[in-house]
Amino acid sequence: MKNDPRSHGLWERTAPPPPVTRALQGEARADVAIVGAGFTGLSAALHLAEGGAKVVVLEAAEIGFGGSGRNVGLVNAGLWVMPDEIPAVLGDTYGPRVLDLLGGAPRVVFDLIARHNMQCEATPIGTLHCAVGDDGLAEIKERARQWQARGAPVRLLDAAETAHKVGTKAYAGSLLDERAGTVQPLAYVRGLAHAAAKAGAAIHTDSAVIGADDEGAQWRLRTASGSVTAPWVIVATNAYTTTLWPQLRSELVHLPYFNLATKPLSDNLRRSILPERQGAWDTKEILSSFRFDQEGRFIFGSVGALRGTGLPIHRNWGRRAMARLFPQLKDAEFETEWHGKIGMTVDNVPRFHRLGRNVVAFSGYNGRGIAPGTVFGRCLAELVSGKTGEADLPLPLTEATAAPLRAAKEIYYEVGAQVAHAAGARF
Repeated sequence: MKNDPRSHGLWERTAPPPPVTRALQGEARADVAIVGAGFTGLSAALHLAEGGAKVVVLEAAEIGFGGSGRNVGLVNAGLWVMPDEIPAVLGDTYGPRVLDLLGGAPRVVFDLIARHNMQCEATPIGTLHCAVGDDGLAEIKERARQWQARGAPVRLLDAAETAHKVGTKAYAGSLLDERAGTVQPLAYVRGLAHAAAKAGAAIHTDSAVIGADDEGAQWRLRTASGSVTAPWVIVATNAYTTTLWPQLRSELVHLPYFNLATKPLSDNLRRSILPERQGAWDTKEILSSFRFDQEGRFIFGSVGALRGTGLPIHRNWGRRAMARLFPQLKDAEFETEWHGKIGMTVDNVPRFHRLGRNVVAFSGYNGRGIAPGTVFGRCLAELVSGKTGEADLPLPLTEATAAPLRAAKEIYYEVGAQVAHAAGARF
């Protein structure tokens, strides 16, 4: 996208085309104006349009340009935070609501994909959270205990079972979450766009919002070549927020993440790694993730940005780490590479925000964007359409607050990942 082969890599090469869009020209009116054409914004647009609302989506670049088109594609349930900790952070009202909503969120994603016949390599067969050492094993045991106490279909696998499902003896065990799965994320967000457009939503790309004026009964969102007036605004820009609504940017610490994808592997190699095709990631602080696409390309990722000195460091680390996990891939060549940024909140818990009169926003997926983005977009659609009240939301509407030492943390994450990856494969 935007002539940058490292922005979306494999996903851009293999995703079906998006709907035909153009920049906003002239004046438009809507019931709801949505800023951002990612999972959240397009899910909101789809649900609003299906309910009969007139919707206009304004996207600064292209559909799925931000994290929605760059991530690993793991459709996970829940949050990074342990389930038992959520009520302590959000309280006894919102905590259980979020756990219930996000526990079932992957099912919502896969049902939407089936209902709208989205061609996005949907594989709803679970994910594997792989334990590195005793500390990692203790972590996934506790996570399994907490989810099982809530009736979730998760299973703790020992080292032998994990080796069978993953194809390496590197892990002390794993947690199989049968609610989860994988998608081709750019294909999924484009599928949402097609569905929203078919339902009647107008989507304008290359239409960055450069001003927002409260005119009393409505808002006017201005772009370089037009404007939209609407009584409600949903801001769904998350980690790719720029100058407008700067409080959203100040709240999020950007964590860089990259992926490297091989050429399609031979049938023999494919059978020896993740034979059931779950997506996987590990418990390390500087984690690694890995999965296949439908053509048999192995996708290996970790924390870091593919720019400057980070480009050769992370490439070389990827080759070493992949070969150490899976020696049979020591000669495999990477065909594509890409990176993006994850928006992290100080407590790793997402937020709903009120940015002004009838202006609501989401902030902070913390590395879990696909399933939460889909259901949180639906929640915001139900709020602005009047189907649900503020008191019934899964998250409170709050004011955004700046993250302490944000700039320093972002430098630390990017440089720290380079230092760690330069040192070796870390097993």
